[in-house]
Amino acid sequence: QVQLVESGGGLVQPGDSLRLSCVASGRTFSSYFMGWFRQAPGKEREFVAGIWWSGDSTRYAGSVKGRFTISTDNAKNTVYLQMNSLKPEDTAVYYCAAAKNIVTMATMYDYWGQGTQVIVSS
Repeated sequence: QVQLVESGGGLVQPGDSLRLSCVASGRTFSSYFMGWFRQAPGKEREFVAGIWWSGDSTRYAGSVKGRFTISTDNAKNTVYLQMNSLKPEDTAVYYCAAAKNIVTMATMYDYWGQGTQVIVSS
């Protein structure tokens, strides 16, 4: 059974940092592009960042470039999203997902986690 399990969300203040984790299991994801998405209340799910499991070919949304960093740890089957200088507009449920190609459209992803809530508020 394929599983992507996110963790690391929480309530933080503006300017703080968080690191999200996504542990993959149930199949080999070495040939997949791993993406982080987020969805705020009343808004569509949007692409945040993505990376090949090998660590190559990263992609970032313009709104997070320079603040967020995506990375992988093959030994732990884990994808990370380091989020720095958080802003209230980063508040959303963050999802981990896997796709066979470098894509940013949510509909192109084959596997999804259940999400982890991030709230940025003073």
